[in-house]
Amino acid sequence: MGLAANIRRDLTFAAGLRRLLQRIKPIALDSDVLVCDDFEEAVDKFGDNVALEDETRSLTYRELDGMANRYAHWARSRGLRRSDVVGLVMSNRAEYIAAWMGFAKVGVATALINTNLTGQALAHCLNIAGVAQVVADEETWHRCEEARPFVTRTMMLWVLGLKDEDEVSERRGLDNAVRSGSSVRPQKSVRDGLTNRDTALYIYTSGTTGMPKAARMHHARVRTYMRAFAGATDSTAQDRVFNVLPLYHSTGGLVGLGPAFLNGGRLILRRKFSASSFWADVNKSQATLFVYIGELCRYLVNCPEQDGERGHKLRLAFGNGLRPDVWPEFQSRFGIPKILEFYGSTEGNVSLFNFDGKQGAIGRVPKFLKKQINIRMVAFDIDTEQPVRLANGFCQEARVGEIGEAIGAIGDDIRHDFSGYADKAASEKKILTDVFAKGDRWFRTGDLMRQDSEGYFYFIDRIGDTFRWKGENVSTAEVEQRLTEAPGVKEVIAYGVPVPGAEGKAGMVTVIADGRFAPKEFGTYVDEQLPPYARPVFVRLAKALETTGTFKYRKIDLVADGFDPALPGQVYVRGGKSGYQKLTAEGYEAILSGATRL
Repeated sequence: MGLAANIRRDLTFAAGLRRLLQRIKPIALDSDVLVCDDFEEAVDKFGDNVALEDETRSLTYRELDGMANRYAHWARSRGLRRSDVVGLVMSNRAEYIAAWMGFAKVGVATALINTNLTGQALAHCLNIAGVAQVVADEETWHRCEEARPFVTRTMMLWVLGLKDEDEVSERRGLDNAVRSGSSVRPQKSVRDGLTNRDTALYIYTSGTTGMPKAARMHHARVRTYMRAFAGATDSTAQDRVFNVLPLYHSTGGLVGLGPAFLNGGRLILRRKFSASSFWADVNKSQATLFVYIGELCRYLVNCPEQDGERGHKLRLAFGNGLRPDVWPEFQSRFGIPKILEFYGSTEGNVSLFNFDGKQGAIGRVPKFLKKQINIRMVAFDIDTEQPVRLANGFCQEARVGEIGEAIGAIGDDIRHDFSGYADKAASEKKILTDVFAKGDRWFRTGDLMRQDSEGYFYFIDRIGDTFRWKGENVSTAEVEQRLTEAPGVKEVIAYGVPVPGAEGKAGMVTVIADGRFAPKEFGTYVDEQLPPYARPVFVRLAKALETTGTFKYRKIDLVADGFDPALPGQVYVRGGKSGYQKLTAEGYEAILSGATRL
């Protein structure tokens, strides 16, 4: 790259970083300015602008604020206090945002629950956050009732759109209760004593230990997410942000909100992603920005050509997980001028931005900013799954081009803060000590990356057993726990396997059968026990498996075998009337060639 190009690249990066830092600089951990104050400031400035548009209605900033105020007063009328947490199990809709923002106005935290979860997994999420009051809607309340037997507290369920005949003592309709409340803002004095260190939200993330973990999102972290992208995207009041991502995830629920709400723009919210209607919807809504996860981009690229996929008004797509092999076609085919890829985790203190659009990179740290951006790379031992330690006991920094684990220094400011999980033990597992100096503490991202000589970072893989499929994190430990009691199963080992042309890794299990393996019964059980993205795509039967000296299965060998039916053990693939059908050599080749897509 020539000198002029280098200068342009650095200027582009510096401009993007400056916009971002200007927005997050005012945030201080001990400040009493909370996320709801940021929103109210935008309402006062842009009151008559359309804040949100969904499939059926539009709401101005003032109307959305009024709705949030009604939820705030409802929470107060129920006697909810600052120490309480409301569980929100709801599909994408205006009330979702109004509910958690309203609860924040009166100091009540909200747990944002994945609407795909059922039974024990859903109950686990409510239990670890201490939830007793749950807000749901007509699409989700049945799942909450299925989880009720496993909830440790007496659960009161409030439902939007509940029919009169479905009301019972512990399940009540919410529409009238909220609608009859005041739309006037609660006095700010009800938040006296609260600071940015107090919890605003719990957002759940799958780890390697089994059930989801509740990341504690204090007000400072929530504000940082929203403000950072309000600045990084350079959005204005004229922008329309197209958001089809679930609001229970930080990308859809925070990253996708900031550029619209904090700058007076319009959030175009959809209940879910539809590849077939995506471009028609983008054009009809006149969207100018689109928030993505990489899986959605891959779906769009794999779709047949559609009317409107070019000639739209999109000027920027921003998000994370856009694969290097998908990026070029995604950008060129759909004519998207700029792509802003970022890296970050819900609970972590490490973030990266690819401001100059280098295809395939998740972000960049120029040499002149190495000390200002909170990320370091340490050499990593794949076998022990631990950072390499030198003779002096300290970690070894990864060299340029070497794969290592990304870590971030922990400190008492917004740039270095690590608020952790609701489970303190889970939080401690993410902390690495005595890394470069005695007593220092660093957050472990659990992600393997590589940095090139120009400062660009490239994502390699997750450490351990968690993998991504269909845009969701899948914990192999949870899959194993849920399928241990499946019909005909004596033992089950779960892992992810790469599939050509697919985003992430497809779930696969190796099963030691207890008698005859029945694919239909197994498939029915899988559908009952696991959300769609966690259901194994492949099953391999085995008579016995090798274990290590500590009695752990050697998953590395199973991953290497993949789903090749020519290797020992019958392989089944998800699909067909029987739930799972035998994978033939022809079927295997069709998957490898891309003729069959999963």
